[in-house]
Amino acid sequence: MVIILKPNPGATQVDSLRKFLEQHGLQAHLSEGKNQTVIGLVGDTSRVDMEMLKALDIIEDVKRIQEPYKDANRKFHPDDTVVKVGNAKLGGGFFSVIAGPCSVESEEQIITVAKAVKASGASMLRGGAFKPRTSPYAFQGLRGEGIRLLLEAKKETGLPIVTEIMDLSQLDLFAEVDVIQIGARNMQNFELLRQIGKTRKPILLKRGLANTYQEWLMSAEYIMSSGNDQVILCERGIRTFEPQTRNTLDISAIPVIKTLSHLPIIVDPSHSIGIAKYVSPLAMGAVAAGADGLIIEVHNNPTCALCDGAQSLTPGSFDNMMKKINTLRSVLQ
Repeated sequence: MVIILKPNPGATQVDSLRKFLEQHGLQAHLSEGKNQTVIGLVGDTSRVDMEMLKALDIIEDVKRIQEPYKDANRKFHPDDTVVKVGNAKLGGGFFSVIAGPCSVESEEQIITVAKAVKASGASMLRGGAFKPRTSPYAFQGLRGEGIRLLLEAKKETGLPIVTEIMDLSQLDLFAEVDVIQIGARNMQNFELLRQIGKTRKPILLKRGLANTYQEWLMSAEYIMSSGNDQVILCERGIRTFEPQTRNTLDISAIPVIKTLSHLPIIVDPSHSIGIAKYVSPLAMGAVAAGADGLIIEVHNNPTCALCDGAQSLTPGSFDNMMKKINTLRSVLQ
């Protein structure tokens, strides 16, 4: 249930209303937007008399929400959430690019790439320390050493770092990580989501390979229900019947999610397509559709990459792509 308040409600009246609602066993979440203030209720709202609430002076309207996700719902939070990471912002009209290699391979590699992507306009550095691979014989990442190298790259460049966690046992290693990524395979690892929600760090939540928008938002709800509202949604392509590409980018996710939720949504064209020469066109499409950011795989020597070299841009290709994106954004604004 959502209670929409009249303009400029008195603080005393709002406080009294919240106490009244909490006495009925409900959690009352106040959201103050630019043009509207709402109170979102979580719990058994059947015990609340809607007509009685509508009769109160400070209440404009009362609406029941049918969707099972509450905290992630735009009806609860009409204004866009802006997630701030270092000097970068995502959502609410702010746009940021995250770039770096699929996996951290060496100190020279990660620092070289970090410097290159920063020079081209990236505001965050991605790099896998723990790698979920389909084959148990494939490169699994440098693990704790990989995070240490990411932190070295951060010292060299000042770029905040984004890296994926696979299991709660790894959480202590993420103390200095700026954004914790939940990968597609863990999107419905609900215990992991619940515990990650207690960290208060920004969380980048990738959509699963075959998950609906509602399932994706319910995963965000797990994080938010634990107290962390700094969630960044990431569309990374879904599995379809088309064999020519690694996955299929669901471009419609951008406008649909922006209607359903206030959370920022970014796009990962690298995993969506799996082929480097198509990454830039997909990135352009995502920007045109209104994405709040991009996450791009960049490697200084893709042919020798230990992971996903086929979809990784060279620093030169990334720089060219960024110039096109900046031009497109200037036209769209």
